[in-house]
Amino acid sequence: MNIYKEIERLIQYGLQKNMISSWDVDYLRNTLLETFNLDAAEPVIVEAENLETPFDILENMLEYAIDEQLIPDDTVTQRDLFDTRIMGRLVPRPREVIRQFYELYKKAGPEEATNYFYELAKSSHYIRTDRVAKNVNWSSTTTYGDMEITINLSKPEKDPKAIAAAKENTSVAYPKCLLCKENVGYAGRLDHPARQNHRIIPIELTGQRWFLQYSPYVYYNEHAIVFSEEHSPMKISKEGFGRLLHFVEQFPHYFVGSNADLPIVGGSILSHDHFQAGRHPFPMEKAPIEESMDFDDYPGIKVGKVKWPMSVIRLQGEDRADIANLADKILQSWKSYDDESLDIVSETDGTQHNTITPIARVRNGVFELDLVLRNNRTSSAHPMGIFHPHEEVHHIKKENIGLIEVMGLAVLPGRLVEEMDVLARHMLKNDLDTEAIMDERTNKHVDWAKQIIATHPQLNANNIKETLKQEIGRTFSRVLEHAGVFKRTPEGEEGFRRFLKTVEWCNQEELR
Repeated sequence: MNIYKEIERLIQYGLQKNMISSWDVDYLRNTLLETFNLDAAEPVIVEAENLETPFDILENMLEYAIDEQLIPDDTVTQRDLFDTRIMGRLVPRPREVIRQFYELYKKAGPEEATNYFYELAKSSHYIRTDRVAKNVNWSSTTTYGDMEITINLSKPEKDPKAIAAAKENTSVAYPKCLLCKENVGYAGRLDHPARQNHRIIPIELTGQRWFLQYSPYVYYNEHAIVFSEEHSPMKISKEGFGRLLHFVEQFPHYFVGSNADLPIVGGSILSHDHFQAGRHPFPMEKAPIEESMDFDDYPGIKVGKVKWPMSVIRLQGEDRADIANLADKILQSWKSYDDESLDIVSETDGTQHNTITPIARVRNGVFELDLVLRNNRTSSAHPMGIFHPHEEVHHIKKENIGLIEVMGLAVLPGRLVEEMDVLARHMLKNDLDTEAIMDERTNKHVDWAKQIIATHPQLNANNIKETLKQEIGRTFSRVLEHAGVFKRTPEGEEGFRRFLKTVEWCNQEELR
């Protein structure tokens, strides 16, 4: 492997992806020579090639760095730190990325601006497309429409040294979290990823400075993160509803949503206020309104209950301020709402339990805001959460139900790939009670597998894997039913109507 050739290949790649210009070539070559502790370039012949990603080049460079002991340990963490340092040399300075983004926004529109920014995130290896491609994806037909399933294989397991470093690091708290704007250009360390190739776009939401970036591990098309300039906690509020609607007004080709602001029903980062956005029609967006109602003081807003396993109220209108105001009325009513007959208790000893997961979009030129009612109370019967996946579905999904899952995309653990392969073999051999029950990979799935066999008498080697995929999707719809505060039973539906009638200014006669 010739490191000089790989340097020239990377320069060629940077030119092809418009990350550098011809005026940058000498400068970039010298910075790469410095990165590899080389004093001078050597003439090499590089064949023309058109690469989608720099993965092959970086792999060769990493092998050289390991051989030359430029990397202390051959681990995923150390390799990621080093190849991000390499790619950081190619990415334009923040001011240039921001300038190009807003020039495109003004001249060609928001879609062209986000197209540019998303392609840069992929070309710069910030989005590691080689890892994202490892995810297993399919859709499953359910009574609520086609659910989307992703088995997450893209995030590498942390190596033991990185885990130990995280435990020992009690002095470094910079950046404060993975979302803070100070991550841009940061070199990283064993317990914090490198971000030299990371760029963010400043945006204004209802008079406040926020930023737009992309997720390094995309779960759907153009998976974006919108985050506050300030490191302040998540909070569901009227102001937050206004910011969501202002975002889709500026980027109408994207949806945007917020995780709830309470543990169990919230996201993985509650310490920094942020949204998730992107260009993807989720199953919940396609779900129809099954009951409509009117609010007397908001004649311009259509309000409906959505046919979905969770409890969803959809607001549609042209005035984003009115929608935010009505959404706040619903939020305030829900935060103090109790219905003990349905296990809904709004607070315990001053601890709040009720909140909302909101999602905004523009559909046919009209603002749309979905409000998903959430409750994070626990009980002795359901210690992980009353409105959380119950134990009967933990063999498939036991993690918190965040924004992405709420909208109908299941992000499932990578263990399921092997477990389903092994389970299929046991099912075909008819040894669930003898072999599968003794196998730690499959014993948790045995009861579920028996139910599948009972309802699919024609199972065979040709259809069993597809059958298991479809049943995983149906199980996910039950996961969402567990997370729904008003169950899709006659009692639950009537309870939902009772709540809606408590919201101030709701015309009860129009609830139909």
